[in-house]
Amino acid sequence: MIPMPAPSLELGLIGNAATAALLNALGDVTWMCLPRFDGDPVFCRLLEPQSGPDSGLWSIRCDELARTRQSYRGHTAILETIQEDDQGNRLKITDFLPRFPDRGRMFRGRTLVRIVEPLAGTPRITVRLCPRHGYGAHAARVMRGSNHLRYDLDQQALRLTTSAPVEFVLNETPFLLDRPHAFLLGPDEPLSDGPHVIAAAFLERTEAYWLDWVRALSIPPDYQEVVIRAAITLKLCEYEETGAIVAALTTSIPEYADTQRNWDYRFCWLRDSFFTVKALNSLGVTKTMEDYLAYVLNLATGTPDGYMQPLFGLGHERVLDEETCPALLGYDGHGPVRRGNAAYTQVQNDGYGSVILAVSQCFFDQRLPRLGGIELFERLEVLGRQAVARWNTPDAGLWEFRTRESVHTHSVLMCWGACDRLARIAAHLGLPQRAAAWGAHADAMRQAIETQGWNDTVGAYVSAFGGADLDASLLLMPEVGYCTGENPRYQATVAACEAQLRQGHHLFRYRAPDDFGTPETAFTACTFWLIDALVRLGRHDEAREIFAAVLEQRTALGLLSEDVHVASRTLWGNFPQTYSMVGLINAAIKLSRKWEDVV
Repeated sequence: MIPMPAPSLELGLIGNAATAALLNALGDVTWMCLPRFDGDPVFCRLLEPQSGPDSGLWSIRCDELARTRQSYRGHTAILETIQEDDQGNRLKITDFLPRFPDRGRMFRGRTLVRIVEPLAGTPRITVRLCPRHGYGAHAARVMRGSNHLRYDLDQQALRLTTSAPVEFVLNETPFLLDRPHAFLLGPDEPLSDGPHVIAAAFLERTEAYWLDWVRALSIPPDYQEVVIRAAITLKLCEYEETGAIVAALTTSIPEYADTQRNWDYRFCWLRDSFFTVKALNSLGVTKTMEDYLAYVLNLATGTPDGYMQPLFGLGHERVLDEETCPALLGYDGHGPVRRGNAAYTQVQNDGYGSVILAVSQCFFDQRLPRLGGIELFERLEVLGRQAVARWNTPDAGLWEFRTRESVHTHSVLMCWGACDRLARIAAHLGLPQRAAAWGAHADAMRQAIETQGWNDTVGAYVSAFGGADLDASLLLMPEVGYCTGENPRYQATVAACEAQLRQGHHLFRYRAPDDFGTPETAFTACTFWLIDALVRLGRHDEAREIFAAVLEQRTALGLLSEDVHVASRTLWGNFPQTYSMVGLINAAIKLSRKWEDVV
């Protein structure tokens, strides 16, 4: 019989842009937060509750399980797990969260649907459903109804409605799977029809939705499956109700063992969202940009002077106090587990450029139902004025150093990007005086980057004005339009980054010790930035070789976390990481052939 698997990021993701769940290779639900991505994890086995290995999960397990295999149902967010015992009895578990258009709106119910059906022989199964609350501290109180189970949690209650015998689920009694059974776990509300009828209808309509969504993607001819899975994953990281985009769906999966680099990523970082919106725009998914525009405009309206903290809650929350959760031991025992993120108190001056660059397409893309006009431009100008006021002042930077500040070159670059785009937008709107004013600010920032962000001794741009260290964000200069790959200074910076930061096919974000010591894992997004740089320098074969190596690092289901330990080839960091999935899309587009070269 297969034992409980060791901690691993071989996880499957299901979701519907309202909530999401992660399942391990056996088909156990090991992570799910309610009512939002940043809510209390009712399934928290991924972070090892102190209450034991059988708590904080939902397993549907074939007795004497011998082997499993797992895949998505085509190009959808529907996950299928095949289980087989040592006698050849087989079953299939189909897991998803419903998402489909209904009555003029998008239905995205917070109901986890599981359908289990026999495929061969007479499998026997045991259902173990053990939600917790208080970040793993408390078990749910279970109450039995006539055809359902109610799980009382702190400030919410869940109802399991099933066609399987409720008695067997309540007491974890093994039973013969002689026909399909449906399980629906969601709000404490009665269903309008039998669970098998509702589940089948939800499945059919959810599958149809995802197939239609994928059909509309503008994908390259090569690496199609890579791009499609990455695009679906990014969509699942959008909290569609408000337009926020989370950096990842988990908290406290460490960057490496025993490093204390355990952070809560279930919030909306302005810079991460910029990259996500840009990647989805390149595939023709402009609706996410429209949703995100509404999100950031709401935030900007709440700060009359235009000051923007680096991250916000999914419902525009500005206070995200950081605290530890002692009832959870941590991923593979590597605590602490944190909720909240103190980085919200930091000054990070790159955010103004991130917002303006993310939404600037709204002024130029004729596909959009409402193009940006004077009113939107004037709102963005408020953010631009903050960029002008702050660009040459110290901040925590892209990497969120907690104990020191500098004038970071990347932050100045993004402030330059804010002013540069405002100048372009003003010219597009027929406002020459404003265009000239914003252009002058951009020119001043460029001059500073060229004089203070360049180090003659190092022979490269450097991380901070007047410094000598390098970091991978310097490779992003062409990405934001600052220069091209033909720029000699940029080429020299790429060479310097390779010399100092590259290890095999991976790139570290920096090598200098930080608040927690010397980094031990490569930041996967930085490796994608290296691929982009190599393509810009015409080194396509090298870029493809690195891309192939990164593809091998993905999980069996095509997902990536934040970091990789180069020597052991193991994934670390929060999961799935939007930065990394964005990199898959960008690299695939740059390295693929054109359609006219294929057909």
